[in-house]
Amino acid sequence: MGVTLDVKRRSRAKQGGKKRGQRGAEPIEMRERRHGYFPKSFVRRGHRYDVHAVERCWTVSRRGGRVERYCFRGRCPEGTFEVYQDVRHNTWHLQRQVA
Repeated sequence: MGVTLDVKRRSRAKQGGKKRGQRGAEPIEMRERRHGYFPKSFVRRGHRYDVHAVERCWTVSRRGGRVERYCFRGRCPEGTFEVYQDVRHNTWHLQRQVA
């Protein structure tokens, strides 16, 4: 399954000095993954979230095909969240909570 994303490039000055792609992202701790890939549970601000279903997954790649992120939309009892794994740094982030 492939997804094409349009990314607007902005200067660091306009981004407030943050790295591109990190705007609004919040670091989380991934506790468990299903099949070593899909999020199963994560901790955000000291609260554990159990993912009951992954509704969507996609990758974000750089030119040349190098994968930059693995992205997931997961449903928890508290709501639906979009999280991603930064492949380069092996860190996880909450991108947004979906209404």
